[in-house]
Amino acid sequence: MQNRIPKMVYADAKGNIFDHPELCMAGMSGTVSVLPEDVELIPLPEDSRLFTMPAMPPVAWDAKKKMFVTVDEMRNGRTSHRIQAVAAFMAPGYVRTLLPACVYPANKAHLPLWSYTAVGWDEERDCFVVAATKVDANTNWNPVNYDDRTLDPLVRKMLQEMPDNRLLEQLSRCAVDYHCFAAKNLFYRRWEAPLPTSPVCNSACLGCISLQPSECCPSNHDRIAFVPTPEELCEIAIPHLEQAEQAIVSYGQGCEGDPILQAGTIAEATRRMKAATPRGTVNFNSNGSLPDRIQQLCDAGMDSFRFSLNSVREDLYNRYYRPKGYTFADVLRSVRCAKENNRFTMINYLVSPGVSDAPDEVETLLRFVADTGVDMIQMRNLSIDPDYYNREMGVVGKGIGMYRLLQLLKKEFPRLQFGYYNRTRENFFPDGFEKGWPVSG
Repeated sequence: MQNRIPKMVYADAKGNIFDHPELCMAGMSGTVSVLPEDVELIPLPEDSRLFTMPAMPPVAWDAKKKMFVTVDEMRNGRTSHRIQAVAAFMAPGYVRTLLPACVYPANKAHLPLWSYTAVGWDEERDCFVVAATKVDANTNWNPVNYDDRTLDPLVRKMLQEMPDNRLLEQLSRCAVDYHCFAAKNLFYRRWEAPLPTSPVCNSACLGCISLQPSECCPSNHDRIAFVPTPEELCEIAIPHLEQAEQAIVSYGQGCEGDPILQAGTIAEATRRMKAATPRGTVNFNSNGSLPDRIQQLCDAGMDSFRFSLNSVREDLYNRYYRPKGYTFADVLRSVRCAKENNRFTMINYLVSPGVSDAPDEVETLLRFVADTGVDMIQMRNLSIDPDYYNREMGVVGKGIGMYRLLQLLKKEFPRLQFGYYNRTRENFFPDGFEKGWPVSG
């Protein structure tokens, strides 16, 4: 068994990555170092990336001593040099099952807003391996599909066609400067395209990617600074719905606050879209903080909803989202409202090993699914410094295993779908899935 454990990988000060000649790969569940199990080790998916974790020495498994050890340095002849841990950033569609095993120094700066995954080197397979599992087979979002050499002329052409549309100008920056795949889809006239609407939010998420305090890690991009009009939204969305392959337009993107605060504008725009064409899917991503506005959007013809949660435990939810003017109970009412209106209802579940698979979380999640009847859980790797997140969530100990969580959910709710991406109406319920189930409670 020990011979099959992959080798620990580490990086030198220049970022060169090596595998250790003797020590084995470890991972972390919550705050506890663990050995990865065979079932959760897969070859590093194509389009993943490796990152160094500066000033953080790796933790490895010493098979001879049968214990976890911290490796601060490596010797090269008579000299030694400090080393640092390595993490993988997973390709879309994969959920991590273990965090990188390393020592987090006190008073360190927060790591950038990426998701960090345990990685090792498998000598038998001659490849990097990660603790992860695939949850969505959709290949639309693979980076190979996004070639900027073909994008630029499309952006220029559409800007010439809609010179006064402020939203299109915003999305052109998202596509070209921030390399947002969803924004690029708009100009490629295919798949899911974004409709950001809200410059404000009523949450102050720890890992917000569009707004961070100056003393924290920088946000990934700038937030939209205006509320587009229904005319601006429809000028962009209606041609996409009419012409695009697998057409989806989605409110609630990374470059905005929460669109629920602009529900009136969105409801009006959605009504116009639905009147203009029966084609395509209109989706709403939100924190679900205002249940009455979810009903307003259902009445306007919204096809699907995706509500974001880092936890189904109120205390942990509040610690991460830091809600302003709403409660966790409001979010639950919004989820039930969407289901009661027969809308395809998803949870954007921001997962982190040791939190999402903690015994109390698993027990509460099983009750949540039974009570709400949600159709899909999108397993999204939470992009945040793992140490910072664990401390803020008060994590002590480890989880039952992310893959065991998936197994439990599937066993208890065979019709519950897992995924990573939003779906078109035609694919809400693939072959073998019936339309949801009654909501209890």
